[in-house]
Amino acid sequence: MKTLREVACGQTVTVKRLHGEGPVKRRIMDMGITKGVPVFVRKVAPLGDPVEVTVRGYELSLRKADAEMIEVE
Repeated sequence: MKTLREVACGQTVTVKRLHGEGPVKRRIMDMGITKGVPVFVRKVAPLGDPVEVTVRGYELSLRKADAEMIEVE
């Protein structure tokens, strides 16, 4: 299993599955990150937090903990 946190800068991946419970999962889905959506990793901060991604044409910053809940391929 590969998570969004492990993806290198400049790579595009597809969301396979969301892990997490209730409000956290709902918040990630509300940001447009749903199954089958391509995600481009723009930047990763030096300590890995946050991760900047482009989803559905807009830019988004995700915390490391949230990025770990997003399974990609």
